[in-house]
Amino acid sequence: MGGSVEDERLRVQQLRALRRRWLRDQELSPREPVLPPRQLGPVAAFWERFVQPGDLWRQQVYKAYQTGRFVMLRVLLPAWAITYYLKYHVQKSPHGVVMTNPRIFPGDRILETGEIMPPLKEDPHGHH
Repeated sequence: MGGSVEDERLRVQQLRALRRRWLRDQELSPREPVLPPRQLGPVAAFWERFVQPGDLWRQQVYKAYQTGRFVMLRVLLPAWAITYYLKYHVQKSPHGVVMTNPRIFPGDRILETGEIMPPLKEDPHGHH
């Protein structure tokens, strides 16, 4: 019986040593991680050279971007949404959406004028 306990102790000792070695291997050296060099396309390379960090151009481009974003999100989109809602849901005339008039058949009463629609003239040619 004594042999199995010693085998178990040896196994546990070996597992602990392997875990310690694995944990040491997980530590990064100062040279890691090793990344491949960045390959920039022509447009990205232009912007990389044109807009350097801390440069005046970079600040101006950022200000123009922020201004355009503000105008788009806070002015144009809400104005479009309000105009759309008013045009298609609230305003009926004179500039609202024109709905198609109902069909009028001979003998029907025209609502605007109160007249009765006269019957259609007979076709003398009879091409039917």
